[in-house]
Amino acid sequence: MQKKSILKALGLGALALVAAGTLAACGSKSGASSHTYTVGVASASQKDIFENLVAPAVKKEGITLKVKQFSDYTQENPATQDGSLDLNSFQHIAFLNNWNKENKGSLVEVGYTLISPFGLYSDKIKDYKNLKDGDTVGVPNDPTNEGRALQLLDAIGVIRLKTNAPDSPQLTDIASYNKKITIKPIQADQLAAALPDLAAATINTNYVTDQLHTTPEKSAIYIDTDHLSKVSTIYKNVIVVSSKNKDNADLKKIITAYQTDEVAKAIEKTGDLPAWDGAKK
Repeated sequence: MQKKSILKALGLGALALVAAGTLAACGSKSGASSHTYTVGVASASQKDIFENLVAPAVKKEGITLKVKQFSDYTQENPATQDGSLDLNSFQHIAFLNNWNKENKGSLVEVGYTLISPFGLYSDKIKDYKNLKDGDTVGVPNDPTNEGRALQLLDAIGVIRLKTNAPDSPQLTDIASYNKKITIKPIQADQLAAALPDLAAATINTNYVTDQLHTTPEKSAIYIDTDHLSKVSTIYKNVIVVSSKNKDNADLKKIITAYQTDEVAKAIEKTGDLPAWDGAKK
């Protein structure tokens, strides 16, 4: 009787151990895929997309996504390089390539997000054709966005770039001025504030929406993405990570959660265009 009771107790104990092991395995599996990542962005619209569309989608995969918004373009890449951020989403390929070159960085793009319209804005004229000799046009002072601004001015016939100008030209790549304007490089996040003192300015769309509270379609007197054949693909925006993290399976899930029809619609509402292959536009 005592032996039987011991066996019975052992049997119950074994069942308990099996149950505990099953729960532990489940917990272990959940724990293995439960990670937290921080993404850096530079606009309220991207913050909204990551917080309200991407984060809930990857939460189902055991991934917690935190979003940190920055006020300019200077902090995100250093923070991604040193590991303070796991990924960022604010820049196009041209900007990334230039940053890596100047800072001996090892950041890589892992997925397209959007292509942001780059517009010419003015408080003084309603048509870019009304730019005249003596006018001052503001452009971003970082090399890549300045290059895109020069391509825009070339496209509307204000300047002519050299035939051998690179994809991201500089002021020294201007062959001639069809209108004798002054091109004034200004910090990108200050162009909206400087607009009243300029004849016109090329302004990044995130500053148009966040600072001018409008969209390119409503307010720009020229938008380069209306003429995509004249816009280099290096101006597509991307999700960026440190090269050591480029094969992280969780990051691939974040990209998949971003590149959806729902996100594409949210992007279009801000005046941007989804840039990944197969995106509905």
